[in-house]
Amino acid sequence: MALSKPLVPDSVEEIPVIAQHYLECGNADCERNAQFYCNPCHQPMCEQCRDEHQKNKKTKNHEVVLYRQRKRQLPEGKCSDHPNKDVDVLCEDCQVPLCSKCALKDHRKHSLIDLENFYSERSILCNDEIYKINQYFLPTSQDMQRDVLKNIKSLKATMDKIRKSIKAEAETFKSLVDTVMSENIEQANRMEELLMEELQRQDNTYKDYISYLEDRDKEFYGFLAFPKLHNNPIIFSPHDNLKVRRVPEITKPVSPVFTAGQYSKDDVAKLLGRAIVPDAKPENRKIKLIKTDSTELKPTEKMKKQEREKHDAKQTLSLSSSVTKVREYTVPVVGGVRHISVGKSGRLWVIDDRGKLVQTNLHGLHQQKILASCVCSHTVTQDGDLIYTDEDNKTINRITKDNAITEFIKTGKWTPTSIHSSHINGDILVWMSHVKETKITRYNKTGKEIQNIHRKGFIDLYNIAENINGDICILDWMEGAVVVLNKSGQQRFSYTKRKSIFSPHAICTDIRGHILVCDRHNKTVIVLSQDGQFLCQLLTKQHGIEYASSLFVDDDNNLHVGQSNTNKVNVYKYLQ
Repeated sequence: MALSKPLVPDSVEEIPVIAQHYLECGNADCERNAQFYCNPCHQPMCEQCRDEHQKNKKTKNHEVVLYRQRKRQLPEGKCSDHPNKDVDVLCEDCQVPLCSKCALKDHRKHSLIDLENFYSERSILCNDEIYKINQYFLPTSQDMQRDVLKNIKSLKATMDKIRKSIKAEAETFKSLVDTVMSENIEQANRMEELLMEELQRQDNTYKDYISYLEDRDKEFYGFLAFPKLHNNPIIFSPHDNLKVRRVPEITKPVSPVFTAGQYSKDDVAKLLGRAIVPDAKPENRKIKLIKTDSTELKPTEKMKKQEREKHDAKQTLSLSSSVTKVREYTVPVVGGVRHISVGKSGRLWVIDDRGKLVQTNLHGLHQQKILASCVCSHTVTQDGDLIYTDEDNKTINRITKDNAITEFIKTGKWTPTSIHSSHINGDILVWMSHVKETKITRYNKTGKEIQNIHRKGFIDLYNIAENINGDICILDWMEGAVVVLNKSGQQRFSYTKRKSIFSPHAICTDIRGHILVCDRHNKTVIVLSQDGQFLCQLLTKQHGIEYASSLFVDDDNNLHVGQSNTNKVNVYKYLQ
């Protein structure tokens, strides 16, 4: 009854969750593109093989669905008790996978379910969670992590300012201490000077008195030695003249003393400022479901109506069974059309292979104007202005509605090559390079840099696009692949052809999340699903596709296709 030990992949990456390559029909002799899947046979099929499969008596009742709606095939597992039996039943009561024999023998009265269906349902849940991780949880966590890193940078700057303020205040305090010290020393010097003057006077007094005594001593010896009686000084001198003056009386000066100041470390600390953390409750970081750096405006009734119309169109439009050419127009002045942008009111911008930027008008094409040269890529902003990359000056320039050209963004050492304005929030995505480095930089609509996605090995001169779910779509034409990243810059999938040459040359997306790509080698325009499944060849050589180099889906959901060998642009209706 036990299930044999299955082989478990070492990592989730080994399990292909989303198709990442050109999907081929599972029939051995067929190399066509697979769009369908037979659940009982677990086999991808092209449209022709599906029709034959459903006509076959043995398989006509098989459930054949679109490939993306397929059931996941149950991993192979043999019963340990019945090695020839596959494990294909799950006992809900015991939560044990079983083979049919074990189910009949030991679990007859238990609730049994088809293990393959259960596995398929759980696989869908896993895919849903993977989608949530990549589309919401991971980008949101990374946004919050970036916010934390900004806080770290801000905190370091704040603490540097605090340390600088502490040092500056301490220097000021030291300066005041030095000033007080100087004044006290000067006062002590004055005290010393006055006391020294007094002591000097006393010293002089005694010097004079000692000299007086020495003179009187000699005088008295002279009196005693006087030989005559007549005029004898001892007899005839006044009585007071025979006496010595008293010793001069002087006061002893009071010596100064130093009285130390009464202070402590705390007293000094109170005189100086200090850094403190305010006693406030920390604010919770806000987790937003949808975070944009663009300014959100309250929608007007007209805007609400437009959004409803877009939403209704998104819900009802799908790929048409046939493509209709609705018009053709010629762009004067240029020899070929390398890149197209269509704005409101019928304004149209085109660059040719020489990088010449031309503005014209779809309504009668009565005006044309060469606006700039050496332009590699351009896009129309939400405000209706055109912005374009200037590789020579490493700038992104803006052209307003009155054709005034101003410098919008400087990219420093990086050379901007491809640019796209988001229809979701107005953000600007720029593909740029420096020597052997490449990156995608996201700016908000005001030109503030908000994200950098560094990539290796991708070289695309002209095309970058954003899908309706925020995915970033780029071309690796060196490897022949369409590469799709999520909003955080992590690769979701890549699409290529393993058995034939694939030369992607232009890319755009539409309101349904389709990814449209020019394949120059095979002279086609193909359509991929939002998850990278091949859906169809939209345009082929029979539609005149030779050197398709530019794609653009306008507000009416019409596809404009420009080619490098002609200045004619064809417009197709492909959604219904």
